[in-house]
Amino acid sequence: MSPHPLAVLLDVELLVAPFDPLTSLAAWQARLMVGLPSIAAAEAHFIGRVRPVTSDGSPLEALELEHYPGMTEGRIAAFSLALAHQHGVAAVLVRHRVGRLKPGEPIVVVAVAADRRGPALRCCQELLETLKHEAPFWKREWVNGCGHWVAGNTPL
Repeated sequence: MSPHPLAVLLDVELLVAPFDPLTSLAAWQARLMVGLPSIAAAEAHFIGRVRPVTSDGSPLEALELEHYPGMTEGRIAAFSLALAHQHGVAAVLVRHRVGRLKPGEPIVVVAVAADRRGPALRCCQELLETLKHEAPFWKREWVNGCGHWVAGNTPL
């Protein structure tokens, strides 16, 4: 494991409006080149989109994510920072949608920068799983105008 830097560039934001994950990623990368040019030698990225089917396989009309403003961002920032220090990474980006999303829309982008690929890849994967299972979001799947709360998350 690489020694972690004293400070981690942490960028967490929840978005109500649709976003372009590649634009978010490019802006983050530009900030890295100014703030951490000698540390950010490796990056790992993940872009997630809303699936077209519900958890039971029905065609999905929309996915709705509710959250508690302030608390949700704080929890995501806290576990992102903890994982960054655990894996010795220099920077973390999390953009996550809330509200009503249609199938195919980007829902999340996660990016991690480190001095080596191993820490970047490991941190990115662990951060995604933590985000999926521990971030305080409440999900409702909409089919034919009826919403049903999702009881659990999808497996890896």
